[in-house]
Amino acid sequence: MTDAIYQRIAREIRDRIESGELRPGDRVPSTREIKVEWNVAMATATKALFTLRTEGVVRSVAGVGTVVSSEGGDTARPRAQETDLTGERLVLAAVRVADAEGLDGVSMRRVASQLGVATMSLYRHVENKDELVLRMIDHVLRKEDLPDPAPETWRERLEASARLLWRLFQEHPWLAPAMSMTRPQLLPSAVAHTEWVLSALEGKGLSLEERMHAAVTVFGYVRGVAVNIEPEAEHRRHTGITGDEWMDQQAPALLDIVATGRFPVFRQAVGTELDMRLDTLFEFGLARMLDGIGEWISGRSMLTERRTGM
Repeated sequence: MTDAIYQRIAREIRDRIESGELRPGDRVPSTREIKVEWNVAMATATKALFTLRTEGVVRSVAGVGTVVSSEGGDTARPRAQETDLTGERLVLAAVRVADAEGLDGVSMRRVASQLGVATMSLYRHVENKDELVLRMIDHVLRKEDLPDPAPETWRERLEASARLLWRLFQEHPWLAPAMSMTRPQLLPSAVAHTEWVLSALEGKGLSLEERMHAAVTVFGYVRGVAVNIEPEAEHRRHTGITGDEWMDQQAPALLDIVATGRFPVFRQAVGTELDMRLDTLFEFGLARMLDGIGEWISGRSMLTERRTGM
């Protein structure tokens, strides 16, 4: 728990430096100021500054305190051979940072620190963080191919695509929030899933627009459940409390609500062992969605048969 907090504090101070809010030679918050601003113990504040010193981002100046290093830490730590830096290594390092600290933890300086290279060397491979995140998404989506040969039925094919995405979202909690429904990332690795659903529904009496709606709706469902993974992981990193432990803490307030008698049906659920894990909710919702698509296809087929018979 303490480790997660000191890393978050170090990251936030590092972000202030990268944004230009704190410039070379500026004094960074002291341990006492960190203790007050972030409401943490002195030991945690000390560890946060120690982390930044180890990275070479800050240095101690007698009579002044801790200040931003002249080059923000780029030359104060052992440097890897920058000629060995490739776009693939850069993306892999960024994915590791995002997996451990969330997408907010990914900055060019943070990734450079992970690789042991100068921040500016990253810009030979990506233009900015937006491009880096795009390449991170593409890398993760390319990790695992859709089944070949494809399952025989349309339902099995949609299930395969949905479960593959769900698995990737679980392995990389930042991925679902990073992918957009309204401004979709135009990547071949992402289009492959859409193509899979479109082709699975081909020949079912549906228009191309209807099949596209189905593909986006299934993706939206999987992503909609998965966006809850990252906040839960973040809460657990920062508090050390699991979801079940949090629910146990809410028990008195919940009992007060149902004791009013206003919610007799919901009251039946209180005290009952119900499996409400995200995995269970995902499987239930996916099955019901596919049931609905199946009824839709069946209805369309019956309509086509009647028209043909006429």
